[in-house]
Amino acid sequence: MKLGIIGLPNVGKSTLFNSLTKSSVEATNYPFTTTESNIGNAAVPDVRLAVLEKMYTSKKVTPATIEFVDIAGLVRGASSGQGLGNKFLTNIRESDALVHVVRCFEDSNVMHVDGEIDPLRDIETIDLELILADLDLVERRIARVAKAIKSDKSLAKEMQLLERLKEILEAGKLAKGIDADDDEALILREMSLLTNKPVLYAANVSEDEINADTPSEHVKAVQDYAKAQGAPLFVVCAQIEAEMAQLEDDEREMFMSELGINESGLDKLIATSYELLGLISFLTAGEKESRAWTIKRGTKAVHAAGKIHSDIERGFIRAETVFYDDLISSGTYNAAKEKGLVRLEGKEYIIKDGDVILFRFNV
Repeated sequence: MKLGIIGLPNVGKSTLFNSLTKSSVEATNYPFTTTESNIGNAAVPDVRLAVLEKMYTSKKVTPATIEFVDIAGLVRGASSGQGLGNKFLTNIRESDALVHVVRCFEDSNVMHVDGEIDPLRDIETIDLELILADLDLVERRIARVAKAIKSDKSLAKEMQLLERLKEILEAGKLAKGIDADDDEALILREMSLLTNKPVLYAANVSEDEINADTPSEHVKAVQDYAKAQGAPLFVVCAQIEAEMAQLEDDEREMFMSELGINESGLDKLIATSYELLGLISFLTAGEKESRAWTIKRGTKAVHAAGKIHSDIERGFIRAETVFYDDLISSGTYNAAKEKGLVRLEGKEYIIKDGDVILFRFNV
């Protein structure tokens, strides 16, 4: 899973990226500090792993991970090459979803490319550039299909879809608003349109606002916009997250307690990203390693086995499965087995979040 972090310059993207991935990407008070995409991995928080580690005395614990890409700040005209536009719009296409960081804090020491804070204008600036980039891609594809359709009439349906997309984008609307059947949905996925990607909005606020009883006007504006788009939103203070990322676990808990924070913004971001993309985790546990594995919701047991190793998928016999809660309440795997809580599932079994699984297979 890869998430692209986007937004205007100086909104806190690189600070957030550093906090998520424990990286040290330069974050300064001027545009285009980021000149190359930075890539890093963040662990998916999962308290179940610590419990399994203790139960099995595991020598190693491996959480699921999400890959984040810190993309240079986009500016007005990015779709036509302004700033570092074209290069980074291409990088965004490779992402599964987008984290759109929106500046909601006032700070005279941190310049804004448009001179003043206006979250909705900032969102519209980014949306417009994504729309224009998609429109350029659609128009070029229409030109190619128009030539090929003369000898391949099966492309007629794709051409109809492209023409509808062109009309939507020219109207300044996002591609995700298009009504598509199953065949058209496959074409859309293959095209990887920027405005068809799931988006998670991150309202970046000041330290003083993170525990505010009521959201500021800036945050409220982003909340209303995200709600209208059917998109998730979370409020974060990238500066606080950056400070917490430098602390040891016990110091971090104390720091959060002093600030009155129950859950870090980054944990919320990762959990929301997981849900946004329809992902779940199944677990494997033993003396050697306790580990979380990321799969799409609805994945069958045989394909989940392939996440561990292709040999396990090919030689799949069965999946010995127990719900995490049942395992923990039983105290041990053998106790859960004696109670009849360990199930023998076949290839077609749909994996549930939190399933603890032992795969049996032929070599």
